Amino acid sequence: MQKFTFFLLVCLGNAFSLLGQVVVTKPLFPTTDQPVTLLFDVSQAKDSRAAELLGKTDDVYLWSGAGTTLTNAFEFQPTGQTNFAQPFGPGKMTSLGNNRWQITLTPRTYFNIPAGKNAVQLGVLLKNGAGTAQTEDFIVQVYENRLNVTFRQPEQREFFVEANATINVKGYSSAKATLTLQQNNQVLQTTANQDSLVYSLNSGAQAGLRQMVIFKATTATETAADTFYYTVKPNAPIAELPAGMKDGINYLGPNRVLLSLFAPAKDFVYAIGEFNNWTPSADFLMKRTPDGTRYWLELSDLEPGKEIAYQYLVNGTQAVADPYTDKILDPNNDKFLTPANYPNLKSYPNGATGIVSVLQTNQAAYNWQVTNFQRPEAKNLVVYELLVRDFVATHNYKTLADTLTYLKRLGVNTIELMPIMEFSGNDSWGYNPIFYFAPDKAYGTKNDLKAFIDECHQNGIAVILDMVLNQADYEFPYVKMYWDGSKPSPDNPFFNPQATHPFSVFFDFNHEAAATKALVERVNRYWLEEYKFDGFRFDLSKGFTQKNTGDNVSAWGNYDASRIAIWKRIYDQIRSYDPTAYVLLEHFADNPEEKELADYGMLFWGNSNNDYRNAAKGNAANLDWISYKKRSWQQPNVVGYLESHDEERLLYDVRQNGRSQGSYNTRNLATALERAKLAAAFFLPVPGPKLIWQFGELGYDVSINENGRTGAKPIRWEYQQDSNRQKLYRVYAELIKLKLTQPVFQTQDFILNTSNIVKRITLQHASMNVHILGNFDVQPQTAEFGFPNTGKWYDYFTGTELEVSNPTARITLQPGEFHVYTTVKLSTPEAGLVPWEGIPGVVTAIEDDLLNESLRVYPNPTTKESYLSFKSNYRGPVTLTLYDLQGRLLQKQEISKKQEMLSHSIPLQQRKAGVYYLRITQDKGTVVKKLVKW
Repeated sequence: MQKFTFFLLVCLGNAFSLLGQVVVTKPLFPTTDQPVTLLFDVSQAKDSRAAELLGKTDDVYLWSGAGTTLTNAFEFQPTGQTNFAQPFGPGKMTSLGNNRWQITLTPRTYFNIPAGKNAVQLGVLLKNGAGTAQTEDFIVQVYENRLNVTFRQPEQREFFVEANATINVKGYSSAKATLTLQQNNQVLQTTANQDSLVYSLNSGAQAGLRQMVIFKATTATETAADTFYYTVKPNAPIAELPAGMKDGINYLGPNRVLLSLFAPAKDFVYAIGEFNNWTPSADFLMKRTPDGTRYWLELSDLEPGKEIAYQYLVNGTQAVADPYTDKILDPNNDKFLTPANYPNLKSYPNGATGIVSVLQTNQAAYNWQVTNFQRPEAKNLVVYELLVRDFVATHNYKTLADTLTYLKRLGVNTIELMPIMEFSGNDSWGYNPIFYFAPDKAYGTKNDLKAFIDECHQNGIAVILDMVLNQADYEFPYVKMYWDGSKPSPDNPFFNPQATHPFSVFFDFNHEAAATKALVERVNRYWLEEYKFDGFRFDLSKGFTQKNTGDNVSAWGNYDASRIAIWKRIYDQIRSYDPTAYVLLEHFADNPEEKELADYGMLFWGNSNNDYRNAAKGNAANLDWISYKKRSWQQPNVVGYLESHDEERLLYDVRQNGRSQGSYNTRNLATALERAKLAAAFFLPVPGPKLIWQFGELGYDVSINENGRTGAKPIRWEYQQDSNRQKLYRVYAELIKLKLTQPVFQTQDFILNTSNIVKRITLQHASMNVHILGNFDVQPQTAEFGFPNTGKWYDYFTGTELEVSNPTARITLQPGEFHVYTTVKLSTPEAGLVPWEGIPGVVTAIEDDLLNESLRVYPNPTTKESYLSFKSNYRGPVTLTLYDLQGRLLQKQEISKKQEMLSHSIPLQQRKAGVYYLRITQDKGTVVKKLVKW
């Protein structure tokens, strides 16, 4: 949708029409205060989205704005024009038939232009009511109420022509006058008392000479003029690119650079910029290499240390920024940046149009504090994925660096940044890249980014960059330079005209093309070496294929030998200059392909979101696929996750759709947070790297679809003030600490048994064994412990010691209850992180059968209190403990049994009506009874 992106079509190097054949005006010279009729011929529109407007007789609307300067065509807008996705009544167009439409308006009143100001341009497009179809954007010039002239032919104001071409000239005046057509200092035609002029001009044969043509109208009191320039296409001089030079900017000294542009199948290129007032001239015609693939030029006498904006004017028709620049200036989006985002940003240069690149000699190198960072082993990665925009309110790296204490305390050893190279606009997930070597200014300067990475390394935290090399957006110069109306042209050296696979967004790279291979290698090397990133998460890596599967999603995921070869090549290239960099793929292909690449050394995103969300909600789910062993991989190279940027948030789903039973309701926030702990206990301990999505450790419960899927989300640092959310954070931290400090969590000897509602994980290692079990149901469940061995076990979160003589002992687990048992006594975390004490269930392996047989609890149900009684030869202490359905300890009594019969009251007067569990423990015998209060 282009609703606010209007271009000044009178720009140098863009062969756009002011109005073209799509829009004309009556009168020819509209003013601010007089009615003007805008006439559109939609059949002449170039935007592919206009096709849905063809043939309509209704439901077509004007979307427009007015500007009193040349920098903003939407400075003023009609009242009520706010929602592009809805019809705008005042802009309803009148059909003239044959795809022609008109509307009449007076600019000052329609656009609410204040008195004392006059419009100089209107920005206009046509759309349907729903905003799903539209033309491209057009600029309509608005004139002062005086003598005016304009060329209607040629339509461009700066263009190139073939030698001896005929240029048809038509000029119009707003009043009858003496009209003169002049080329440079030579008068070509003069007519008196006329308001139009027609002439056929021969361009001549002098290649590269820029000619100025002036159309002048003169009356007794006024003079007005309009100008266009044309140049006969030049012949680029042929010269080899000097040795050692690369594409983009090559700094040769404090005042010298060499610019090189890879541009096969182009005829000529000029360097234009602040060094030549954005005007093509012979001195800035770039040399062409003998093979015709590159254009280059050395610039000298530059001011040392000064930022200089520039572009390439390709074939005289298209001005583009340098694809390899590390900084751009964007006339449409930079104005929304603040000093908090990017301090002291260079002003957009006068005379330029569109995105421009920036060079700067004599830049001071960033002083890295950490030059020998030791990356965590891939198998031990605990990755924290975040989007700068939705993680810190300032949206900048400096504030992000302030969160490292929080992340380090959590225990993560790796941060994965969602894409941060220049993307379209300032507000994005970042998967619409347009400049692959420039950090997006929305988040800060390039040195701010380096300082953030440096500080991460000082804190022992690696940084992975989300790399987007499956697709690029339109403003990427190599998309624009080779374009065919609505898609990349067939001769594009980088891009497919149509994507070869489903789920394509923007424009699809051809990863078997030589140009793409070279670009990919250079991009990867650049971010690893220049910014010291520790590796990449490659977005949509399954799309790196030329095997065309159309819209067949299943076929797209099938084993693809060509795609495997592409990824092995990329992996080997990265390993050649950075042997330990992480190469992480978002692949989701069939397991045989992922297994081959994983066994080769690559890491893979492992999406277990659906399984864990279902389990947390209390539904049937099997979590085993998070295990690399389940996939038959040789190495633990699956980076499993409960959530990522791409999935619905676990806690939100639980709170909206979780199950309930009686008073136990997973949709209750406190209960949902306990379910999140349960999910974490069956996630983080599984051997292999893991990934956490931002704020998941605090129970982020805002939907992914809030404000649109990729729209900005609420930043919830206030969650830290919620004690229940803090407990979830600390449970995460404890599980991460175990994972990173205890060798058993890197063992290859482990079993996941997660298909049942009571789930288990068993890990065995020479250092100790670990056994995890949990009840994912919404009601109590009794099941076997399933310990791998007898002997002493320790409940990690409560410190309770358990003597196991029979591994088939049974336990009654409350809904959501889990236990992490170890055979070695570890330091017990702070109390209260889980809402139960020790073992509230029935352990039949150590149960006293006589106790169970003789024990009575009555009355049951009761309205006030119950009594228990049992007869046995036992003498000694008896503990009575009452729990609710969530396993929370409610009351505890210590009594002494001094004779054969014991009788004791259980007060329930202070308890609400509901179901409770009474645990009776004597010596090594334990029994749990259900107790109901009316």
